[in-house]
Amino acid sequence: MKMNQMITLGLACLLTSGAAISAPTDTVSPAQKKQIEGVVRDYIMQNPEIMIQSLQGYQQKQIADQSKKFESIQKNAPKFANELFHQTTDPVAGNPKGAVTVVEFFDYQCPHCIDMTATLDSVLKTNPNVRVVLKEFPIRGPMSEVATRAALAANMQGKYFPFHLALMSSKTEPLTESAIYDIAKSAGLNVDQLKIGMKSKAVDQQIKTNYQLAKNLEIMFTPVFFIAKSDVSTSTKPEAIAFIPGQITAAQLNDVLKKIGG
Repeated sequence: MKMNQMITLGLACLLTSGAAISAPTDTVSPAQKKQIEGVVRDYIMQNPEIMIQSLQGYQQKQIADQSKKFESIQKNAPKFANELFHQTTDPVAGNPKGAVTVVEFFDYQCPHCIDMTATLDSVLKTNPNVRVVLKEFPIRGPMSEVATRAALAANMQGKYFPFHLALMSSKTEPLTESAIYDIAKSAGLNVDQLKIGMKSKAVDQQIKTNYQLAKNLEIMFTPVFFIAKSDVSTSTKPEAIAFIPGQITAAQLNDVLKKIGG
């Protein structure tokens, strides 16, 4: 029965997507292929529960696989505690000496990251004991990298966070290079100096470092958060680091901070 369900689902997906069933041209004639498609279509129409069961099984497997992935990331996080929480070249917001640190991997063109920026900012304004480490992780195309380079270059001018907030609150969709420079100018940055900084080896290295860390942790999405006491180290137990994949509310974030100790 399971094999029948798998076959049915596979054929159904091909049919509903408008794709032709793949088969060697010397074994199945156009007339035979049309006949097969008709049989499969009729079978699905007469037995819709097969389709539902197959889709439910697939969904359950996806959820289980995702849960295992998240458990693996959580388990491995302490191995990279220094890179996550104590990388000296990372931009930092909030209280640099805060007892609890929130690490965020983000992309300037990620809608959930944009929403989380306002959430983080509100939490920082009400909780002076929080330090935020911002991991630039441009994975949404060339313009995401341009924005990241501009932000890291803004850090050289001591204006990272104002520029970061301005970029995230920009209504320009999608981002353009000219819009990024306009935002930089509005944030009080020297744009000519910014452009030089964007091409620097320091910025190149920071992006490479973040990519490598994300690869080590097996992260390929944004936003992603790691939260722990600021003195966290590689000897920390996995449960001492909160791993949050995706967007959460300010209330949920505050609850995690309280549990950690902030």
